[in-house]
Amino acid sequence: MTLKEKIEAGKFIVTSELGPPQSASARVIEKKARHMQQGVDGVNITDNQTAIVRLSSIAAGRILLDQGVEPIIQMTCRDRNRIAIQSDLLGAWALGIQNVLCLTGDYMTFGNHPEARPVFDMDSVQLVGTATSLNSGRFLSGDTMKTAPGFCIGAAANPFNEPFDFRIDRLEKKIRAGAHFIQTQPVYDVAAFSRWMEAVRQRGLHKRIAILAGVMPVKSPKALRHMKTEVPGMVVPDGLISRMTQAADPETEGVAIAVETLTALKAIKGLRGVHLMPLYWEKITPRLIEEAGLIDRA
Repeated sequence: MTLKEKIEAGKFIVTSELGPPQSASARVIEKKARHMQQGVDGVNITDNQTAIVRLSSIAAGRILLDQGVEPIIQMTCRDRNRIAIQSDLLGAWALGIQNVLCLTGDYMTFGNHPEARPVFDMDSVQLVGTATSLNSGRFLSGDTMKTAPGFCIGAAANPFNEPFDFRIDRLEKKIRAGAHFIQTQPVYDVAAFSRWMEAVRQRGLHKRIAILAGVMPVKSPKALRHMKTEVPGMVVPDGLISRMTQAADPETEGVAIAVETLTALKAIKGLRGVHLMPLYWEKITPRLIEEAGLIDRA
């Protein structure tokens, strides 16, 4: 079954993520793919993450397919206008890539090419709508095409950023635009995430889209402190930082925290899956899936 078919069948979804290299090496993707071949329904490929030039997400997606892994290409609005976006989406589909995650994209100042000109011809909601339009066989110009794609369309959500009501409204806009699934920012405060999910359920949005909660394992207390202080909209309890700081083996403790989080998330009503985000630590993916009991799932 494809990712889209699994979502439509109501299965509990597990996706993961890998970052392409800052080089022209296909072997890096092939090596990382080996960690994603069991227990994962789809793998995100970042699109020049943090505005740093990396191997194309579309090219990396084709390499993943050759390794037997279903790719989810990320596409951002930062670097392309609507002509290039539509062209790249058609090209991705022609190469066998069936899933796209629509993002606005990190601003240029985050990366190592701050002098680059930003595009932002549209935002992530409009990008979702663009993919939906292509699926219907129509370009944004209104022209029709002979062979349309059939993308499974994803989008992102931050359950923790304020104002809270605005975040729920924006989630609904992405659903209306045609998104099939949502991947959230990393969850470290399960109680705060549960409150967001309660608001989602009150509007019935969990019945209209598959929501996957993000989980990012970390190797050190420094990584947690960075996310708490430097990443906008992140909620990291001080207790987790203390726990990592006091741990004899921070990496092992980081895995334990991730597994505990995954276990707690599985019990939340309306949640349809999890999205693993092992930043530069892809090899930990099989262990997380096994220890969290995600191998055999309905």
